[in-house]
Amino acid sequence: MSGILRSRVKKRGIDSLEGHLGEPNVTSTFGRDMTHDTIVPMSHVDPLLDRARRLAGLKPGRKPEVEPTSPFWEFDRDVWGTLAQATPLPLKQRDIERLRGLGDRINLDEVAQVYLPLSRLLNLYVSARRAKHDMTREFFSPLHEIGLEPQEAKRTPFVIGVAGSVAVGKSTTARVLRELLARWPDTPRVELITTDGFLYPNAELERRRLGGRKGFPESYDRRKLLRFISAVKSGSPEVRAPVYSHHTYDIVPGAEVVVRSPDVLIVEGLNVLQPARPRSDGTLGLSISDYFDFSVYVDARSRDIRQWYISRFLKLKHGAFQDTDSYFHRYSKLDDEEAVTLATEIWDSINFPNLRENVQPSRGRADLVLHKSDDHTIRKVQLRKL
Repeated sequence: MSGILRSRVKKRGIDSLEGHLGEPNVTSTFGRDMTHDTIVPMSHVDPLLDRARRLAGLKPGRKPEVEPTSPFWEFDRDVWGTLAQATPLPLKQRDIERLRGLGDRINLDEVAQVYLPLSRLLNLYVSARRAKHDMTREFFSPLHEIGLEPQEAKRTPFVIGVAGSVAVGKSTTARVLRELLARWPDTPRVELITTDGFLYPNAELERRRLGGRKGFPESYDRRKLLRFISAVKSGSPEVRAPVYSHHTYDIVPGAEVVVRSPDVLIVEGLNVLQPARPRSDGTLGLSISDYFDFSVYVDARSRDIRQWYISRFLKLKHGAFQDTDSYFHRYSKLDDEEAVTLATEIWDSINFPNLRENVQPSRGRADLVLHKSDDHTIRKVQLRKL
């Protein structure tokens, strides 16, 4: 460990302890669970004084506060970035500009500090799954000798789910991961699918009276999405998915994306981590996340996402909405004040309720959570303990 890093670790250890005294749910910057080796905040508990308090009709002093355990290791951005220091960054600035979503501020430093270590971890997980597959094939070897080995014994794609709110930057996260994973020599074929393609067409949404619920779980053809992901994980050589256009705000008739046995498939969408809904008979079916090998949730404070959504709406008003063929061209006629008012109303009545009721509650089901600051930069990473 270099002297610079050692001094950083010592300083962070002090900072972590100071923060812990004020906040009961804090882990070390290296992600180590500090439940058993840090000071627990407590008030002065004096047995004699407590008896006197009772005689006076007062409550006794507080008992020591017990720090709740967490299923995640927690890392600040700088420390997480050290986990891939020896790995060269394969992307250039022009790549980042191509991958960056509207309003997102991702740059090369963030890719190197956050996404490169994550791609390295995912590469290790893919390799571990490949080894598990090989061990299973070896286990089947006695059946092979007598001609009874399972026919579908080939390796299936490693599937990654990426979830998060509208305007939080999950699409950028998915695209950057696709680019980085495809640069690793053992995962050259990486494909990306968004769940937008599995929304019901606008006409069907209107028929179901769901026009104002687009993006909510009930606005998706869940059966079609489950059949798609099940076919991918079953090893089907070719699986097709519908295509959604943000230009026309609808499913493109007859258009399809074909997924052909990739090494890795990334599935990005609002509700991909939501658990299965109970059936009418009380039983539970499968959820999309049941097929995931790893999942990422992109997180931020709702008030920050709200501002990003409004800012993105304004940029679109002056950009894509100017196209006369755009579904949203009507919004281009609004002045900025009217556009902010409309964007705020859309957020408050549709996007925020969906975030609060459906998207955010699924955060705890992710394997990794990326926490963003108000400037869109990732400040903290949480990785589920194994």
